[in-house]
Amino acid sequence: MKHITIVVPDGQNNLSSIVGAYELFTEANAYWKAIGRTDLFTVVLAGISPSIDFDDHLFTVKPHTHIGALAQTSLIVIPSLTHNAQQAVAGNEPLIDWIVKQYKNGAEIATICTGAFLLASAGLLDDKTCSTHWAAADTFRQAFPKVKLQPDKLITDEKGIYTNGGAYSFLNLLIYLIEKYYDRQTAIYCAKLFQIEIDRQSQSAFTIFTGQKQHGDEVVKKAQDYIESNLQEKISIAHLSSLFAVGRRNFDRRFIKATGNTPIEYAQRVKIESAKKALESTRKTINEVMYEVGYSDVKAFREVFRKITGMSPIDYKTKYNKEAVVS
Repeated sequence: MKHITIVVPDGQNNLSSIVGAYELFTEANAYWKAIGRTDLFTVVLAGISPSIDFDDHLFTVKPHTHIGALAQTSLIVIPSLTHNAQQAVAGNEPLIDWIVKQYKNGAEIATICTGAFLLASAGLLDDKTCSTHWAAADTFRQAFPKVKLQPDKLITDEKGIYTNGGAYSFLNLLIYLIEKYYDRQTAIYCAKLFQIEIDRQSQSAFTIFTGQKQHGDEVVKKAQDYIESNLQEKISIAHLSSLFAVGRRNFDRRFIKATGNTPIEYAQRVKIESAKKALESTRKTINEVMYEVGYSDVKAFREVFRKITGMSPIDYKTKYNKEAVVS
């Protein structure tokens, strides 16, 4: 019999991913039994405290057991942490040590949203791909430079470690895990029962790009400001590097180190974010928006827009601007 452990860290306030994980795995168990399968999974909540309060003591979770009572488990699910994820990590050293020990003993680990901070602090994500909430990506990237952060991805799966994007996208990770630990039929049933879109792979359409500004490189900051203030320009690395009197290679290297993007990628993301806002809130045509953000080729604009958002400009406008006439 396999054992699934949903950990309940101390000092955090995200209840939904704990309850959601428990309910989905419990329902998967019930379905598994209903179709005549006998090797059921044991699903428990475990922590380092007998009870943990959430939302200013409005809710309380009482884990089934202390982590010390669990010698071995098959899968560990780490829920989302508080908005101050690094502070939550600091109060959970015994839990982190237990997770590391379990992983070395063969357990797999799944992190939800900012739960990736807990796992990364243990060093288990070093040199591995990882996702987290897009809003926490810059903070995560600075705290854990050895991790290959890919915040556009909804789910990553590498060497027995699973991570996912932000907020309620954890439901998609759980369906993914149910398919792996149970089977496709059980995953489809749970997806239909809980009305979760199955096989979703990206959180790109939900990302609001603000640009990494939490760095100390003043030249890069000036370049970012220039890009953001000149949306209609077709900006090249050569132009930017000469504008700020920095060698092209050195400028490119500094920009990537500071922002996580090449200058061209950054300019594309800034332009597309502006285009998204226009498509959401105005009646401007696709072509009008395209010209405003510095594109003159419809095909090129469409390709960059889809690469960044996972959707075409028309589909995006249809989805987020019900008042506008799609054009």
